[in-house]
Amino acid sequence: MAGFEQRSFASPDEVRVFEKGKLELLKMGRGVVGRLTLEPGWRWSDHVRHIAGTELCEAPHFQYHLSGRLRVLMRDGTQVEAGPGDVTALAAGHDAWVVGNEPVVIIDWAGAVDYAKK
Repeated sequence: MAGFEQRSFASPDEVRVFEKGKLELLKMGRGVVGRLTLEPGWRWSDHVRHIAGTELCEAPHFQYHLSGRLRVLMRDGTQVEAGPGDVTALAAGHDAWVVGNEPVVIIDWAGAVDYAKK
């Protein structure tokens, strides 16, 4: 079928592993999609900042939250919390952490390509 592309996270093109988390990437004709899995206790400023080399996460995100709860602190001090079924669009300049004891799983259509990378 012309114009059809199907991929599975069972065979990602790239996997980036960092303390308490991982990112799996699928590179498709129309872009890159990522699946983030973040374990309880994960926090961007503790576990990814040293990889990115920035004070805050500078990757903008457009995400669908599959499981767990994620708290986000924006550069301007605004805090939000997202959970299963939520769709979030985050501007660059934020910190984030897992809330509770359930892993966070997120599908990310923007920002994943450069996530956890210098």
